[in-house]
Amino acid sequence: MKKTLIKGLIATAVVTALTACGSDNDDNKEVVLPATCAEAGEACTIFTVLHTNDNHGRFFENKYGEYGMAARKTLIDQIRAEVEAAGGETILLSGGDVNTGVPESDLQDARPDFVGMNLMGYDAMAVGNHEFDNPLTTVDMQRELADFPMLAANIYDKESGTRYFDAYKVFNVNGIRIAVVGLTTEDTAKIANPEFVSGLEFTDPKVELKKVIKDIKDADEADLVFATTHMGHYADGAHGNNAPGDVALARAMAEGELAAVIGGHSQNPVCMEGDAYDPEFTAGAECKPDVQNGTFIMQAHEWGKYVGQANFEYFNDKLHLASYKLIPVNLKKKNEEGERVLIGEAITPDATVLEILQQYQDKGQEGLSEIIGSTDGKLEGDRGVVRTQQTNLGLLIAEAQRSKVDADFAVMNSGGVRDSIEAGEITYKDVLTVQPFGNSITKSTLTGAEITEYLNVVATVDIGAEGSGAYPQLAGIKMDVDCAAKTVTINDINGKGYAADAMYSFTVPSYNAAGGDGYPELTPVMTGYVDAEVMYTYIKDIGDIKVADFAPVDGDIQFLNSNSTMACQL
Repeated sequence: MKKTLIKGLIATAVVTALTACGSDNDDNKEVVLPATCAEAGEACTIFTVLHTNDNHGRFFENKYGEYGMAARKTLIDQIRAEVEAAGGETILLSGGDVNTGVPESDLQDARPDFVGMNLMGYDAMAVGNHEFDNPLTTVDMQRELADFPMLAANIYDKESGTRYFDAYKVFNVNGIRIAVVGLTTEDTAKIANPEFVSGLEFTDPKVELKKVIKDIKDADEADLVFATTHMGHYADGAHGNNAPGDVALARAMAEGELAAVIGGHSQNPVCMEGDAYDPEFTAGAECKPDVQNGTFIMQAHEWGKYVGQANFEYFNDKLHLASYKLIPVNLKKKNEEGERVLIGEAITPDATVLEILQQYQDKGQEGLSEIIGSTDGKLEGDRGVVRTQQTNLGLLIAEAQRSKVDADFAVMNSGGVRDSIEAGEITYKDVLTVQPFGNSITKSTLTGAEITEYLNVVATVDIGAEGSGAYPQLAGIKMDVDCAAKTVTINDINGKGYAADAMYSFTVPSYNAAGGDGYPELTPVMTGYVDAEVMYTYIKDIGDIKVADFAPVDGDIQFLNSNSTMACQL
């Protein structure tokens, strides 16, 4: 039997209770409000929110048969059927960043991803910062293609002063009016391509949400307000160099105003251990969302690896979370024998969705043979060379990452350079061979003194006899490295000179920003740009690469007290 909300029932019960308390009739007793959905009976409404985020072009399953929109469709249909059988209804939301990450999608401007979302029946999505990796004409094409609204209350067209996207949409979910408000990280203004966002203004999401909630209340449009955001979950609101995220948003609202946040951007599964964030979540484990100021905060990692399922109950004019889980979509792990085995039950991909997306996958594969440029000499990425000295390919990659986000200098670990590119034509496949890991580019801003401390560790790595993947390829900086003392003396950063108290920005792959290769951990801005895509765009923009333009300059990086003139080797 479908449960529906009986408006006024709870209010009537409260009035009756108050009347009874003031009566001289001893037979009148105080009415006790129901404590559970079962006790509330017909006055309790159940509904389910399904959510994903940060798809980043993963419309198709990977080579191990993991995730993919066809399998996601099957799972979502199963959940919808189960919820409907129990008397509930579902709503499906995305935390944004549909674009950028996989060449088969990138080459087609994410058309297959939006087609897949239409087939799955998404109800709304937040606008992510990577929706602006392309010109606004592409954004508008995607908006027209989508059968659901792209929401962003805090993005304005500078010329007209009006919002570029709808701020919110109200959905009737099993009799409950739910207003879904979209919000986008303010960092978009500084990490997106200025050419594409110069005509837009990204305002404070906290301020905009308060405005929108007031509008919704004044118009009596909704019973509950949800936010689908692309702002990031940062434990206890500690966002470092990032713009404030979902925790700060929830804390800025009056308690009870914002029921839940369905998020994205930080690309982590938001699962709590008690009141503390649990960074060690593993697929298939239990997951409890964050709760801040009475607001539930949820995020389903990335790439469609999981579908988040939040089962809600609404009674006593209050929202209750009955259960929550992150359901893995054909994810696998290695067993003791090194074989990949499924986590959870196998999900058969939906045949119709698979057939449609296969056509896009095949077309994208053809695009890998695209000739994006040429080089007049070898771009050196051989393991034995790139891990022991600065090379033209290492510097090209570092320069591509630095210029992509307008940083002062770049640090690129040599272990992330997996091959050379021979003289002649350069194809997209060459790029993916050189950078196959899909690391994101991070951006940090520190003082000169802090950067010196950082490079005291990074630049003095001992390469040993065979070289080290931790050895850094560096662009935009000049310094002397004392290998014995394990210290650096910075002479210049990006032509600005050097001062201990001045602020400078630099890029590092996400793997190293998290402590990989023994690098000091950082709390950077996660730009979300993927290394191979950055390299692809950079080469394509130049066209004809001249290796002399990327040759290391003698004296820029000098290694002292070392058995090598090009690295620390003690």
